[in-house]
Amino acid sequence: MRWTANRVSTVRGAGYMNRLMNRSRCRSRAKAFAGVAFFLTKFRSGKSTVEDAASAVLFVCGGQVGDCVLASGVLGHLVDTRPEARFTIAAVPAALPLFRNVPRLDRLIALKKRRHRPRLHRLDLYRAVAPIRWDLVVSLRGPVLPWLLRARERRATTRRRSPHDHVVVWLARQLGIDPPPAPRLWLSARDLKEAALLMGDRPVLAMAPAASWPGKQWPAERFGEVARRLTASGAILAGARVAVFGRPSEQRQTAPVLAAIPPDSRIDITDGRDLAQVAACLSRARLFIGNDSGLMHMAAAARAPTLGLFGPTPPVTHDPWGEFTAVARTKTSYQELRRQFREGAPIDQLMNGLTVDQVERGAIDLYQRSASPERRVGASNDRDDGGQ
Repeated sequence: MRWTANRVSTVRGAGYMNRLMNRSRCRSRAKAFAGVAFFLTKFRSGKSTVEDAASAVLFVCGGQVGDCVLASGVLGHLVDTRPEARFTIAAVPAALPLFRNVPRLDRLIALKKRRHRPRLHRLDLYRAVAPIRWDLVVSLRGPVLPWLLRARERRATTRRRSPHDHVVVWLARQLGIDPPPAPRLWLSARDLKEAALLMGDRPVLAMAPAASWPGKQWPAERFGEVARRLTASGAILAGARVAVFGRPSEQRQTAPVLAAIPPDSRIDITDGRDLAQVAACLSRARLFIGNDSGLMHMAAAARAPTLGLFGPTPPVTHDPWGEFTAVARTKTSYQELRRQFREGAPIDQLMNGLTVDQVERGAIDLYQRSASPERRVGASNDRDDGGQ
């Protein structure tokens, strides 16, 4: 391979930018901004043509799927308050389907980390959006990117999150939005129709027994026992079907739950379908029970009565957001569970302090509270009829 001067300078520049990002943790933000700006002007090959995009809004989500769901309320606020705007949305690849039905969507950008150079996805994003002159740039991944782009307005999260504020409240405060906008989903008519066919006419108990970190996972056999109790004859969901949600890679946690449910009553949604289809299925659930995960936040945003199970993570900042939500947590505080884990406690036992009886009581209380005429199964925040 022939190395030109531009290629050499780009590789050197990538390493330089990575070192700057590491140093920014212990140096002032002003120095970090200046260094990154220097890199972009010194090592950018050629001159980019700047395109003026009238009312173009760039929205950069932070974190994983759950974080993107919690930030969707902010995006919805922008959609509502800027009726002429067109949106470009950047997020982790798994979360992109949740945004494909956003009104006036121009483009979706996948924030895919490189295997050996994980921070270079920031440079990939910059290259994708730098040629455009933006009306507004909103970054939930820190303040560097907005100030490196040509934009009329810039908003970003700049301070460390308070341990006493829910993420939804913190995001709204950071971006000057009051009151905090609730997370929302944009579901197409096609996805809703397919979900209705899959879930059927019987009531559905939805369960998500997996999580991104094994320490947040309640034992799978306990999910199966709760499902048996809640759907037994005379129970609140007698005769209901049980839908188990998860990724194909999470079969170790989902398979025991599926095995505990009679074949004619179980719905297996662990086949790798995209999250927009999963969200449509969640909107059909009469009750959702799951660990602290992206699926839990999706269920709450889909307006399914949502019971979140917590142990070594703080519910005050990440509990499901919505009117018909509740939390069941271990009696041992999350701080104590974290300490035990650091001292060698098995990671798969951190949730053992949460009993089946606790979860059953929490589910019954939530079910009774949500059994009101105002709540309609299958309701969603926004629908796009263009998918028919």
